[in-house]
Amino acid sequence: MKKQGRYSTSGLVEDQYMPGSKDKVLRNILGITTKKEIDRVETELLFEITDQLLDEFDVNWRCSADDILQIHRRWLGSVYEWAGTYRQVMMSKGNFMFAAPAYLPKLMADFEKELLVKYTPCIFKSRRDVISALAIVHTELILIHPFREGNGRIARLLATLMALQAGLPLLDFSGFEKERQRDYFAAVQYGMNRNYEPMEKIFADVIAHSLQIYEE
Repeated sequence: MKKQGRYSTSGLVEDQYMPGSKDKVLRNILGITTKKEIDRVETELLFEITDQLLDEFDVNWRCSADDILQIHRRWLGSVYEWAGTYRQVMMSKGNFMFAAPAYLPKLMADFEKELLVKYTPCIFKSRRDVISALAIVHTELILIHPFREGNGRIARLLATLMALQAGLPLLDFSGFEKERQRDYFAAVQYGMNRNYEPMEKIFADVIAHSLQIYEE
């Protein structure tokens, strides 16, 4: 089993890394072989797609599984040939195994029917309901882990768009993975049992932090 950054993968991994990258950089269209450069490119492209989506923002937008695929393709399509498609490899983090590739189309279809239809547009009367919607959608999308790369960033981007529908400012996820990485991943695991309270606490803190920045 080889490692891909923070994650371990198994299956179709033999030709997925750039030669000369020491298995640090996935095979990409741009020929990038260093982790620093691929991170820079992905981050710049994420800023670009975020700006585009903010320009296209619709408070009444109901997200679909196809929308999530399209956003991923628009973000990373110039970098990876497989951008905007469901992953074909098993992925795990530590001893935690994410959903098997064969189940992803159905899981995403169910995710749309059961959660996206219910929680988008994210317009609710109480802040508590908004936090609950963000936590549930975010947790379940991470558990499905539909993509080879970029699942967390796509999930955070979706949460940001949902928060805007709820009348909140842009969410600031500073320290979301670094300072609270252990709490965050524990919250994801709690979601396996439909316990979303730990993730609700994280989103409540993110929203409070974001509002403080906005008001300043």
